[in-house]
Amino acid sequence: MKGQWWKESTVYQIYPRSFMDSNGDGIGDLQGIISKLDYLKKLGIDVIWLSPVYQSPNDDNGYDISDYKNIMDEFGTMDDWEELLNELHLRDMKLIMDLVVNHSSDEHAWFIEAKKSKETPYRDYYIWRKGENGREPNNWGSNFGGSAWEYDENSGEYFLHLFSKKQPDLNWENPALRQEVYDMMQWWLDKGIDGFRMDVINFISKEDGLPDDEVKPGKKYASGSKYYRNGPRIHEYLQEMNEKVLSHYDVMTVGEMPGVKPEMARDYTGEDRNELNMVFQFEHVSLDNGPGGKWDLKPLDLSDLKKSLTKWQTELEETGWNSLYFNNHDQPRSVSRFGNDGEYRKESAKMLATLLHMMKGTPYVYQGEEIGMTNVEFPGIGDYRDIETLNYFRESTEAGVPAGKAMESIYAKGRDNARTPMQWNSSENAGFTTGTPWIGINPNFSDINAAEALEDKNSIFYYYQDLIRLRKEHDIIVYGKYELILEEDPAIFAYTRTLGSQVLVVLCNFYGNTRKLALPEELKEIKYSWLTGNYGSEGREDIVPQQLKPYEAIVLIGEK
Repeated sequence: MKGQWWKESTVYQIYPRSFMDSNGDGIGDLQGIISKLDYLKKLGIDVIWLSPVYQSPNDDNGYDISDYKNIMDEFGTMDDWEELLNELHLRDMKLIMDLVVNHSSDEHAWFIEAKKSKETPYRDYYIWRKGENGREPNNWGSNFGGSAWEYDENSGEYFLHLFSKKQPDLNWENPALRQEVYDMMQWWLDKGIDGFRMDVINFISKEDGLPDDEVKPGKKYASGSKYYRNGPRIHEYLQEMNEKVLSHYDVMTVGEMPGVKPEMARDYTGEDRNELNMVFQFEHVSLDNGPGGKWDLKPLDLSDLKKSLTKWQTELEETGWNSLYFNNHDQPRSVSRFGNDGEYRKESAKMLATLLHMMKGTPYVYQGEEIGMTNVEFPGIGDYRDIETLNYFRESTEAGVPAGKAMESIYAKGRDNARTPMQWNSSENAGFTTGTPWIGINPNFSDINAAEALEDKNSIFYYYQDLIRLRKEHDIIVYGKYELILEEDPAIFAYTRTLGSQVLVVLCNFYGNTRKLALPEELKEIKYSWLTGNYGSEGREDIVPQQLKPYEAIVLIGEK
């Protein structure tokens, strides 16, 4: 497999609204990020993925863009952004920007023009349809709740919005729209950015005719997703994007792709396909969804996680590339979700990091993950800001779900779990702002914060620093072949990586009980050295342990 800088990198996602506020208005900003770059350099990060900082009315926290070539006033100016890029490059760090081109804001100049008349060329930048017998053009629901269609009084037609009604879908069938997108991408790349994370990029090609979908029992609207996820022209569009823009730069691309399967991901990321470098898939972060979807809670079954991650590792082994993540701005905190955010918070956070960072693929760290930030339980729905969460609470309680039960789902799965401000220290507002924060701070900031982590040599921060360093020092961690071991063990997630005669053994106890361990016979003959582990190596009698402590993770390296 070909060596590439983006395969050997570790990425850190910044959600700018919640990272660091420099001017006391309660909202994180670009100067705040600049002030913390040395912290990220100390961690060992190679690439920053910056969630949207473009001009936006903020209906969906910046994922509704009204001007792709301007910076949101709350975040600063283009001069601030230029300074951020320059300061990153001075530290040998790279910057990838969010590309949100399945939809724009309804306040974008294109949509404002599109609404004026059916004759304007901008009309065809969006997807418009007449209603059928007084109802919407089809029965699709929005991903944020309600209908996927909004009626426009002026023209008597509906426009499609797969997300908020303030996020009308762009019409990729129109070559003029595609060229606008490519020109905008080139504009940012010429400024010196190092790539793009592409928001729901596999939604841009819709099935001809936008057919009705089956409505599930108890639902008002159909999903419709089989008609717009991985649609008929998606590879054509991505190959055109690559040919016209991406192939002219040495950049990293990652496509967010709900509903993608490994065989599709091979097509999206195969080195001979000229599309993208890697995808974000959602299978492993959907395993604790019940039959009713995300808000229907069920415990994670470790065997399901083993199967899912192993499938993606093995099926993209030779062709394509994995992105490795448990956390991002849309997911709850992994230590609360898959670990133990109480007694074993540090141990379980380190175990989850070990499990992921020793796999094949590019690891992503989400802000606060490196200090073990946890989910939050705000007192009431009025304390939440996320549009998806607020819509869910309203719709579910209107349908008769008790408010307390709806809040349980929000505590476990709400996106605001990831969006509470970064906890820098134990001072007021966790050192995030001198003003009133745009969303509440997690009350545990006095115990869980970056200043405390930097003072503690056994902190989660320094463990992440070590994992990132090891990746730079050992090619086997980047390029070694993955194989699951101890497949039937209900508590231990274990696997090997091999490169030439070298073997890496990764052992992770997923639960809070001590667990007996017996390596497969063929691995017992190898002479190992200790590489890392979340309980340390001091006082150990055996390099290869006979048992694993609660949430223990151990990585061994040897020669066959």
